[in-house]
Amino acid sequence: MNVLLTGGTGYIGSHTALVLSQFGHQVTLFDNLSNSKKSVVARIENIIGRSCSFVEGDVCDTALLTATLAEYSIDAVVHFAGLKAVGESSENPIDYYFNNVQGSISLIKAMETQGIRTMVFSSSATVYGSPQQLPLKEEHPTDPANPYGRSKLHIEEMLNDLAQSNQDWRVVCLRYFNPVGAHDSGLIGEQPQGTPNNLMPLITQVAVGQRSELRVFGNDYPTGDGTGVRDYIHVMDLADGHAAALEFLKESSGWHAINLGTGFGHSVLEVIQAFKTVNGCEVPYRFAPRRIGDVPEYYADPGKAGKLLNWSAKRGLDDMCISALKYQNLVEKAS
Repeated sequence: MNVLLTGGTGYIGSHTALVLSQFGHQVTLFDNLSNSKKSVVARIENIIGRSCSFVEGDVCDTALLTATLAEYSIDAVVHFAGLKAVGESSENPIDYYFNNVQGSISLIKAMETQGIRTMVFSSSATVYGSPQQLPLKEEHPTDPANPYGRSKLHIEEMLNDLAQSNQDWRVVCLRYFNPVGAHDSGLIGEQPQGTPNNLMPLITQVAVGQRSELRVFGNDYPTGDGTGVRDYIHVMDLADGHAAALEFLKESSGWHAINLGTGFGHSVLEVIQAFKTVNGCEVPYRFAPRRIGDVPEYYADPGKAGKLLNWSAKRGLDDMCISALKYQNLVEKAS
């Protein structure tokens, strides 16, 4: 298939581009480079051993999207593009609704114009909000606690309405838990602009001396060691999930929400200790007050992904820690 990846040079998009290329799909990357670099394209090509197409543009530009879909004879879209910082979304909610929701409407309009009705959407476990029970199943009530999560839920609901209105639409909304790690080559990984919002990039930056210490927010949660527990999933397992979702949609119409997680959680201190052990380095840290909105534990029930997509996470925490530092060292060397 010819597959368009919006946000294709971003963290998850770039790893998914690798996997889809290895499955024989022809990928076209569409990105405005607001939180990624064009050099990612050359690194993807280096790994897969052939060229891939890149279009610089914004998903709110419906005309450019329409032209891109036509030029590259796109069959399906994997939609990653959007703002994704939870804290920032509370400070600038309209930016999040405009970029995420309006951008998705723009993409849908372009797809409708070209008669393309297959989409895998990059959603988030934040749509669930505070867990009423664990592990989190897709049937859990949705009650996101911030504008970022609400923007993802709004898009899910739009896509569901679309599939209800036209049986030709085939949509999978993948609800991610906590992606970490990098490709084994070390050539691509997570390199956020500015201060990272996620744990692993902060750990790697401390490990290589970019930061003096890591702040651990909260050590008085009702968990085994008092720190928050999250379901960390290797980004390559996540990428494999997108390939599996596209295969699923070849035979399945309608709208589907599916968790992508490992099914169990690791605490912040467990992640730090694993990183130190497998990489043989120190990660100084200090405890800080809890952040508003954080919950003690958050992890998936990935059973639906196993049943519908024949997918499960294969890589463990050690793999995540080793690959993350390998990528960080490459970034340091290149800078």
